[in-house]
Amino acid sequence: MRDRHEIFVLPTETSIWQRPIPVAAIILLALAIHGPLLAMQLPATTSYDANLHIFFASHYAHHWFNPWNEKWFGGFSQTTYPPLTHQWIALLSYIVGLTEAFMLVQLAAVVLLAVGTYRFAQLWVDDRAASYAGVLAVFAGSIAFLVYSAGQLPTTLSAPLYFLALPYFYWWCRSASWRALLKGVALTLAAASAHHVTLIFGSVLFAVPVLWLAWYDGREQEQPAAPIIGRGFVFAAIAAVGVGVILLPYWIAIIRHPIEQMPIPHASRSNLLMNWIYGMNYFIVPYGALLLALPFIVIKGASNPRLRMLLLAFWVTFLIALGGTTPVPRWIFGRAFEILTYERFTLWATVLALPIVGLLVAQVIDRFPRWGAISVSTAAVASLALALGWLSWSPFRTFSSLNVDSVVAFLNRDGHDQYRYLTLGFGNALSKVSTFTTANSVDGEYNSARLLPEMTRYGAAQLTSAKYFGTAGMDSLRVMLQHADHYGLKFTFVHDPFYEPLLVFGGWRHVESYDSGAITVWSKDDAPPARTIPSDAVPAPWEGWMWGILPIGSSFLAILFVWLLAEPRRVQGTVTLSREMPEGVYADRVRS
Repeated sequence: MRDRHEIFVLPTETSIWQRPIPVAAIILLALAIHGPLLAMQLPATTSYDANLHIFFASHYAHHWFNPWNEKWFGGFSQTTYPPLTHQWIALLSYIVGLTEAFMLVQLAAVVLLAVGTYRFAQLWVDDRAASYAGVLAVFAGSIAFLVYSAGQLPTTLSAPLYFLALPYFYWWCRSASWRALLKGVALTLAAASAHHVTLIFGSVLFAVPVLWLAWYDGREQEQPAAPIIGRGFVFAAIAAVGVGVILLPYWIAIIRHPIEQMPIPHASRSNLLMNWIYGMNYFIVPYGALLLALPFIVIKGASNPRLRMLLLAFWVTFLIALGGTTPVPRWIFGRAFEILTYERFTLWATVLALPIVGLLVAQVIDRFPRWGAISVSTAAVASLALALGWLSWSPFRTFSSLNVDSVVAFLNRDGHDQYRYLTLGFGNALSKVSTFTTANSVDGEYNSARLLPEMTRYGAAQLTSAKYFGTAGMDSLRVMLQHADHYGLKFTFVHDPFYEPLLVFGGWRHVESYDSGAITVWSKDDAPPARTIPSDAVPAPWEGWMWGILPIGSSFLAILFVWLLAEPRRVQGTVTLSREMPEGVYADRVRS
């Protein structure tokens, strides 16, 4: 006689088309697709921010417990950016080198995103549809765009950590499992240590729908709502305290010096309908074939009560990702609208949509087993191919592939590193120079850390790309050149002849040329050696110790809890398949 608590297992699917794809297969697929691309170090030559994150990591590799970095802006604190991704790169760099370490951490982020999408989708749909969602995450144009074009490693690592934490958050709310609480909180702290923006917005866009789902499923089992909601707030309170402690140096830095500089223009804030290039870059390429599924996402999500909150979260995130195309982001963020960039919201919207898209794929394959699978596979591959092809077709060009060896060699010899330097026309190759030279610059690529008045009073991002910011950029550059003696600015490296007349009229002298004149070196002969610029933004020693121990420690803690705290498989009640829910979602399933 069967025990009343026993799970009635549905008959095993006989068709290969109707079986869930194993997680191991999803992981191998992610490694097979993105492994070779990252082994070729594609982000280092095609993306905007990869070299910036390598630069941050290089500082931790040499000064783990001292986050004050003098190589940019006459000195800035790296406590203004959560350090987890950079610290992992720094650790691995001792074994394989900085660039290779970046690629390994990025590969781990891609694999975790596929697994995190699968685990998140399991909350909303059956295992088969969730496995399709995990596979589609491997080919998503948004992840390819952020990895190979934007180079936003912290975003692509923090997002999957949050999505991996959400199932534990759900199980804690439903069953009060202390194991789920520990694992969920540890993953949340690790995600916060990787990226602060994902922390701020993910807590609303990701967690609130999952809390609602826990309440909804609890109601189906006649569980009282108060304990479920209460446990949700307990989780949030513990996580908030943990994040407050782990990122305490970050909060101190932001309170001391809130971001009050002039807004810097960014294309993701534009009206994407008014410029087809921006629309292609921030809408068509990241979403790819997912755009074809939008009608199904809306209809299926609206028609099924259990999916409505997921649809709402996706739709809000989708509207925010459009930047200035709609007034919604400006209504929500106010002045912060001019500070944020919006390509990361496209990734979040993609993951929020994939559980519902997984249902669509299951229906297509059920109706047209072979041709449906071929069509879906073609659409997925086309999305990834479009994102990769756009690297060559896009009118946006990075300078990541610029050879800066001669510049680094010049700065590292004959005492030239006693002076500060400036690059003009180098774009994001500035980070490559800064990583490998011992000299310091008055410029830099991390806008939020700038404190020099010559830069914060003008709406330009970097001096090296001053001309692209119009009057604001050139005014900022002129003022900096006028104050060259104050900063010990003696050398300027030029990769764009546009800037040379400005140097000539400013009294600078051409001293050397490299790469057949592609790079010229200019010197200000009367510039004094650089001196340390006093700043109240220098972190206290205890902040450096916290910064070097707690964020990386949170990731080790998360790994330890996930691997060692096994979940007992207990299910309350008899499992029945509800036809009112997405296929395969069990009405009274409770994991603990």
